[in-house]
Amino acid sequence: MVFFYYSLAICTITVFLNFHLLIGFKKIKQLSKQPLIEEPPSLAIIIAVSNEEDDLEKALQSICNINYQNCRVIVINDRSTDRTAEILVNFKLGYPQLNILTINTLPDGWLGKNNALYQGYRNSTEEWLLFTDADIVFHPDAINRALGYAVNNQLDHMTILPDLVSGSALLNSVFATLCIMLMIDMKPWDAKNPKSKSSSGIGAFNLVRRSAYEKIGTHAKIRLRPDDDLQLGMKIKLANLKQDVLAGKGYVCLEWYKSFRQLANGVLKNSFAIADYKLTTAIANVLFILIAIALPMPVMFIFGTTTIRLMAAIMLFCHITYMIIVPPNKWWYALMIPFSGFFIAWIFLRATAITIVRGGIYWRESFYSLKMLKEEN
Repeated sequence: MVFFYYSLAICTITVFLNFHLLIGFKKIKQLSKQPLIEEPPSLAIIIAVSNEEDDLEKALQSICNINYQNCRVIVINDRSTDRTAEILVNFKLGYPQLNILTINTLPDGWLGKNNALYQGYRNSTEEWLLFTDADIVFHPDAINRALGYAVNNQLDHMTILPDLVSGSALLNSVFATLCIMLMIDMKPWDAKNPKSKSSSGIGAFNLVRRSAYEKIGTHAKIRLRPDDDLQLGMKIKLANLKQDVLAGKGYVCLEWYKSFRQLANGVLKNSFAIADYKLTTAIANVLFILIAIALPMPVMFIFGTTTIRLMAAIMLFCHITYMIIVPPNKWWYALMIPFSGFFIAWIFLRATAITIVRGGIYWRESFYSLKMLKEEN
């Protein structure tokens, strides 16, 4: 009977969450459908780079050819040792709006990226700041339409849900499951609701009004947070400032990770931060992923009665429906949800264990102790 009630509960929750997500996504407006702004306000596009030679040229090519005249591009080269500096110098010759800052030493008490973004802000005077990453490819009209929406709706902060792309179909299926988990947790469609605790911050596109950024204390208040993008969104919401989210399909593209190894290593720096550096919370997160995502359908199909297998089939049908409706997913990604759940649980558990054993995290070849990180938290 315990197995039956577990299956019934999981099936009911799965059906509800799939409909909840579909309804939520319908509330998020598309960036592509927003009008161009006729009188664009001043904008500083701030990009922190560190050993980005593989992706930097493509990203800079898109950012330096945007349809937005009243802006400066500020790239902060944070202690790069590859061809990043050479690439930046070459781009500067053809794009005078590109401003290059070079950081040779990291001040105590700062994560490298957070310090670089903060230095970009300090070297800007513009009304709006766009914090973005060095691997984002923009449609020429993306930033123009985004600013238009932010100004017309009197926003203080706005994020864009990027298109996640990868050359690996299997990796894309894992991204799909991971995105479902993030969306359930973040509820980005409720970020604009002042009565909701939901907030949104995405490293690919954090657009913030200068006055709002200064009101929350800038990156100086989150100088040791690996999840600085999420924290920025949270602080904006806690300050009762106005934020919203748009979907960037076809307009803001990100090749998040190129391999499973990159994904596993990529979460080393922030998975424990999401749990606020609490071991019990981290373990609870892993158990939840196993019990709610990885195990239900396989266990129900293999060991269940006819009724339980029917519940599993209903769950699978809901997942397939979701994947079909929400682009760029493929229907068969639904079949990969158990595998994705096991993989995500493993990399979260691995990241937590490595962080505890090391006593901290390595990020861009710098070490940050857990004691230091917890003090920031």
